[in-house]
Amino acid sequence: MVIITCKNCERKLEHHAKNMCVTCYKKIAWIPKKIICKRCDREKLHHSQGLCSSCYNFVFHLDKTKSYNYRKWYNLDINSYKKIVEKCMICNFNKVVDLHHLDENKKNSSENNLIGLCPNHHKMLHDFRYKEEILDLLKEKGYIVHKDKKLNFKKNNQNIQ
Repeated sequence: MVIITCKNCERKLEHHAKNMCVTCYKKIAWIPKKIICKRCDREKLHHSQGLCSSCYNFVFHLDKTKSYNYRKWYNLDINSYKKIVEKCMICNFNKVVDLHHLDENKKNSSENNLIGLCPNHHKMLHDFRYKEEILDLLKEKGYIVHKDKKLNFKKNNQNIQ
């Protein structure tokens, strides 16, 4: 380890290159290489292993990112989340499964309030035309569902002109 006086900031620090400390070298002299990313095929700055920084983070840190987001959004650990979204509770589809709050309160993340639904059934549950049908299917499966007051609204039969 060689201690020098940095020619840029004039602090006595460990020598890195070109008579500068690491910080000054990265700010002034270091020029990252541009490469064609192996994953996205775009010319970007090289990060590591032949990937740009966004692809590198996607490939090598995806599980950490997902785990962090599940804790942040749903107050769940990754294992609980994976258990809940293992399969759709209606059709047993297991490729893509969304998380749904039964009481539609995003802040209520108790495990008996969360179920996994495939994108089709999840969309149907949020569409007023099919909501009652999906709620009945969930009730048959043994889930406690709350009746939606908006579904009981009857249109006035008067002709409005």
